[in-house]
Amino acid sequence: MIVDDDEQICSLLSKFLSRYDYRVTTARDGKQMFRALEVSAIDLIILDLMLPGDDGFDLCRKIRANSSVPIIMLTAMREDTDRIIGLELGADDYLGKPFNTRELLARVKAVLRRSALRQRPPEEIMSGTLGFDGWRIDLTKRELRNPEGALVQLTGGEFDLLAAFADHAGRVLTRDQLLDIARGRASEVFDRSIDVQVSRLRRKIEVDPKEPLLIKTVRSGGYIFSANVTRF
Repeated sequence: MIVDDDEQICSLLSKFLSRYDYRVTTARDGKQMFRALEVSAIDLIILDLMLPGDDGFDLCRKIRANSSVPIIMLTAMREDTDRIIGLELGADDYLGKPFNTRELLARVKAVLRRSALRQRPPEEIMSGTLGFDGWRIDLTKRELRNPEGALVQLTGGEFDLLAAFADHAGRVLTRDQLLDIARGRASEVFDRSIDVQVSRLRRKIEVDPKEPLLIKTVRSGGYIFSANVTRF
């Protein structure tokens, strides 16, 4: 849903996003937005900051009171304070006007990917056992055993990172996505960068951490877990 009082922008973005198979709803103010939310299944809101009545900050705060629907905020003002306030209120991303429609499309896709990862059923993510190359990850007991059956000690952050990789094997995951998945597991927040965690994890599961075969780095992308994973 696009929430903007500029008719031209609503029309432009509706036509542009429709070409990429998105179903687009528009609203000119908060009242129209909430009416649309009551009757439509909205996956993401593109929310302008400057609106008649409640502004984008107010509407973002009201949405977050009872909904986790992803929000991308748009504004003609490029002040850092506005961007920070929007993010602190719960916006998922922020884009200043004027903007390139292709950049907006890329941000829409990225936010929707992160949202999809967060929305996996907790019971599906947190329970059961995952296996790869003879290794076993017990998601219930939070244990990792090597091919010989020996218990491998992992910190909470390392375990959550490995579980995230194994649960999304074969998919490139950005650092932001890995953090989102870990938070979705109600786990401890990583106290160090993802890169440091990956380096430590490689030393524990790779034959040669300097030439990793399981957790591979994707240039300008993130990481990919290349092993075949089975759920038991």
